[in-house]
Amino acid sequence: MTKFKNTYRIESTRLKDWDYSTPWWYYVTINTKNHHDYFGEIIDGKLILNPLGKIADLFWNEIPNHYKNAELDYYVIMPIHIHGIIIINYTAVTRHASSPQKNLTLSDIIGSFKSAVTKRIHETGYQNFSWQPRFYDRIIRNGKELYNVRNYIEQNPIKWELKRKQPENIFNL
Repeated sequence: MTKFKNTYRIESTRLKDWDYSTPWWYYVTINTKNHHDYFGEIIDGKLILNPLGKIADLFWNEIPNHYKNAELDYYVIMPIHIHGIIIINYTAVTRHASSPQKNLTLSDIIGSFKSAVTKRIHETGYQNFSWQPRFYDRIIRNGKELYNVRNYIEQNPIKWELKRKQPENIFNL
């Protein structure tokens, strides 16, 4: 761990020397702060989204409308996190007059998503909602890995429910 602004911080999990604007398939996990159950509940292996979960779902599906170079694959919104596959199809450049042009990255996409969801949820009166800083990503390297990630995403609600029913696992989700 290193210190950043007098606070210890976990090292980045990002792949060194990888350009995250590179057209590729990326698996991401985005967690709520303190793993608070904001988005719904799992009942009989199925996620039942609450109003906040529906907001997250709406904005997730809006990503390709705001980032023309992005496409969505499998995803699931869980009570405390989101798993999804984002495909960057080509390198796109920002067009903001106030900043120099740069390639849009996976972090730009996730940051924009998190910001939009937070703003909308706060507008509905849930001022305590927030995300865990950063997000987890994995570069999907081949077809076998893609198959495994899709499987994991599909089975996540069922596994969640099984883990929650075992008291020894309650803090290991």
